[in-house]
Amino acid sequence: MKQSTGARITLRTAEPAEAKKLHALIHANLQEGHLLPRTLSELTVRANRFVVAVRARRIIGCGELAPLSAQVAEVRSLAVDGKARGSRVGVMIVDELRRRARRDGFEKLCAFTHAPGYFIHMGFSIVPHLWLTEKVFTDCVKCPQFRTCGQYAMVVPLDLAFDAERGYGMPAVSAGAAAAPLS
Repeated sequence: MKQSTGARITLRTAEPAEAKKLHALIHANLQEGHLLPRTLSELTVRANRFVVAVRARRIIGCGELAPLSAQVAEVRSLAVDGKARGSRVGVMIVDELRRRARRDGFEKLCAFTHAPGYFIHMGFSIVPHLWLTEKVFTDCVKCPQFRTCGQYAMVVPLDLAFDAERGYGMPAVSAGAAAAPLS
């Protein structure tokens, strides 16, 4: 499943052999204080849950669709190479994760972030952490930063009418050219 834009960015599912590249990209963003750490072995096992953005055969962005329950999935480890920021790579990845989550039958998509404005522009809303008990009781309670992390809980319904009305989850547009539909 691939998607290309006029900027020659392709979205596809990551492969286990690319775990080191995912780890390096996430680690670079971790140092900026945006992400929580991930182990190389964890990324190798979960590589097929990642969407990667590739330009000129180089991974410039990634994000994981992490199921939390039968109803809720999370955007996790969203990271974009510093040189590729500002080119909507992160938005393209989140849109693809949203499509995949809807296809897989999830009712809502969540994210935990220090930058809520980034997700608000994609239709997410800030909610109390306890509205996402799947995340709190699965991951947060085990985290060394529990109750002190400062992240915002964000959620967006995976409703076709909601997305169509706001233009979210639709094929990304870049440089005036519509993206090829996913198959």
